[in-house]
Amino acid sequence: MGLTWAAGWAVAGLAIGVLSNLLPGNPLQWFFDAFDAPLPALAIPGFVGGIFFSIVLGIAGRRRSFRELSLPVFALWGALGGVLLILFPFVLTATGLATLNVTDWKLVAAIGGPFVLFGAASASVSLIVARRSVALPARSEDALIGS
Repeated sequence: MGLTWAAGWAVAGLAIGVLSNLLPGNPLQWFFDAFDAPLPALAIPGFVGGIFFSIVLGIAGRRRSFRELSLPVFALWGALGGVLLILFPFVLTATGLATLNVTDWKLVAAIGGPFVLFGAASASVSLIVARRSVALPARSEDALIGS
């Protein structure tokens, strides 16, 4: 899940960067200004967010099939993974494993909001893909190498 989300978030970062360069003054310009890392760097929080979502899914969705899970609930769990991603640096600081030097809380909110939205969107796409893969008929000849 972490690798899948990392790939998706890297593509989203590239899209935001391309959009901000092609259309100056676009609605996402504030995010690009706040997130001053290389464009595919969103892959790193995407990876960690995917891991957090996997933990949430393992706890909240245990013993349920993908058919039993609703898309809004899955999106909510993805958003919760995004919230855990925002809280992760604070937890590291509280345990003494990191030092947090945040002076601008608007920056935290500017970056945290998209993390929650990307988490919800990534979870929704993950459920849609999982449902489609489960719906595919299994053919024994597909498992053979060279057929």
